[in-house]
Amino acid sequence: MPNTTYIEYSFKVYPLQPASDILIAELGEFGFESFVENEEGVLAYIQKKDWNEGILENLQILDNSRFQIEHIITEIEQENWNATWESNFNPIHVGEQCTVRAPFHKNSKTKYDIVIEPKMSFGTGHHETTHMMLEHILEHEFEGKSVLDMGSGTGVLAILAAMRGAKPVDAIDIDHWCYLNAKENVGRNHYAHINVLEGDSTMLEGRKYDIILANINRNILLHDIPTYANCLTKNGVLFLSGFYEKDIELISQKCLEVGLRFEKKLEKNNWVAVKYVI
Repeated sequence: MPNTTYIEYSFKVYPLQPASDILIAELGEFGFESFVENEEGVLAYIQKKDWNEGILENLQILDNSRFQIEHIITEIEQENWNATWESNFNPIHVGEQCTVRAPFHKNSKTKYDIVIEPKMSFGTGHHETTHMMLEHILEHEFEGKSVLDMGSGTGVLAILAAMRGAKPVDAIDIDHWCYLNAKENVGRNHYAHINVLEGDSTMLEGRKYDIILANINRNILLHDIPTYANCLTKNGVLFLSGFYEKDIELISQKCLEVGLRFEKKLEKNNWVAVKYVI
């Protein structure tokens, strides 16, 4: 990122969820490239050339009375960018086997050492849903399985699946930036056989998978679950996340309608990641 100056927004958010997720989603639409969630809220970064003083004027969440959001702004010169990013993005450890880290971190020496440069894409392992999906992958058998990572973001789930022996692996996201970012991260981790695609569930016609991973949001999942069920092979497995514990009843009912039965859930801070089998 030569000769680039960034603007950092440090947001204090209360309550943290779901406000932080909504804030990140809206900021992404306004040109913010990178996000780090912390105990107080969110750090958001945008290139100065894409920034203007009124950039937050139409940010809807700031007018939502349910949330209290304050921010301060700092200009970061290029020479300080890597140090700033490094100080705010700590490696994530999933059990004792898996680490998700940035390129500037040292090799973790864990069995599954995943290097991710997230940019605007979702999925570093910091968020509960990504972390729990990584846990599910570590607990399940992936050797020789065909896998779909739907709504793949950074591609981190597809990468761990490949590390666990999955082949072939498709990673699909509707967002062009996520598509490009996932391709970079797949190359960075040397898993060229992961097929990164840009699109939505309409691309799945005629495709079959032993395992489908979908960490998206409740409404998209409710719409797409029948499509996922049609894509699963006999004895196939569907892992879903991106929704709250209170939404499990709706999700499970939709799964039941298409022949999928609940088997297991993980829960962190009211977020869940659920396993269904056909």
